[in-house]
Amino acid sequence: MEITWEAVVARRMRRHFLSGPAGTAVDAVRAMCGAHAQIAAAGEMSVALRVDGANRESVQRDEGLVKTFGPRGTVHLLPLDDLPMWTGALSALPPGGQQPEPIRMTPDELDQVVAAIGEALANADLTVDELTEEVVRRTGEWARTPTIPAFQGAWARWRQAVYLAAHAGVLCHGPMRGRLTTYSNPHRLRPFDPMPAEKALTELLHRYLYSYGPATPQQFARWLKATPTMAKPYFDELPQVELNGQTAWVAPGDDEFPDDRAEGVRLLPYFDAYGVGSFPRELLFPGKTFDRATARGQAGNFPLLLVDGIVAGVWHQKKTGRKLQVTVEALTPLNQRRRKLLDAEVDRLAAILGGASGCAPSLTLGDVTVGPHA
Repeated sequence: MEITWEAVVARRMRRHFLSGPAGTAVDAVRAMCGAHAQIAAAGEMSVALRVDGANRESVQRDEGLVKTFGPRGTVHLLPLDDLPMWTGALSALPPGGQQPEPIRMTPDELDQVVAAIGEALANADLTVDELTEEVVRRTGEWARTPTIPAFQGAWARWRQAVYLAAHAGVLCHGPMRGRLTTYSNPHRLRPFDPMPAEKALTELLHRYLYSYGPATPQQFARWLKATPTMAKPYFDELPQVELNGQTAWVAPGDDEFPDDRAEGVRLLPYFDAYGVGSFPRELLFPGKTFDRATARGQAGNFPLLLVDGIVAGVWHQKKTGRKLQVTVEALTPLNQRRRKLLDAEVDRLAAILGGASGCAPSLTLGDVTVGPHA
């Protein structure tokens, strides 16, 4: 069965709630397989732009979402109800991004720290400094040694285990304490047991394919930061289709695609899931947009202009007080209809970022001089 790229784009846009709104923020986040929130404002924008009437504040207040370490060991917003699947799947992956041998924690040390984190957060929300003291008290002074290169100085050795504690289901982000981040234990929100690894990875793959399919084992592995060798067996019984002359896979019973094309203009923030999780890159970022809107093939480092579901440029926003300045660098000509849709999208961004007090937007079409986000 051969699928056209236009049909794939139309289905992905619909399922990502970029052609029509989601009912709730949880629905939107589940459809994305998590909202990347390493940049908090960008993650909240990703969710809010998919839900009518939502803004950053409403996303922050949504008790159905939890901020934790998701795919690729990066901070994501995930549905609280889905933590059994996520923790079961992510804890089954081999540790990634390991430190050099001299400072790398041993498996036993990692287990000690993860257990200590879970105990320390069982009854309190703690800042990093507070959590350091609790971990050291439970494990030993070796955990305090500043060994991890950071922006200023070095972090304590135990912090190698932070994302692993999240994947084990004993750490998530807590409420902000002024400007300080706190960590909490998600079991205080709702007790749960991680799914068995094979069941969790199968469920996660099916959800990924529902949102981003058709896809290959290599693409799924890249999105999850796993290995193709690990991913391939989970594709064995799945339906196959042909996309752009290559074999790809879809979820069971999910081989229907729309006849219509995606239409519309959307502005996606940094690391929006649609750009990060969608493949093939060369089709989503055609021609010169590949070099302009990716960082050597890595998506997410630039906010994206979508025209009819395809990347057509980049943009940047600067908010000063109650003013929002948006610059859009379009690599595709914008006719009058698309320009009106872009104006409406900028107005929507102002509502998302302005909150209850609102902000006044202005739009400039021209070069974006800001470089890619790290």
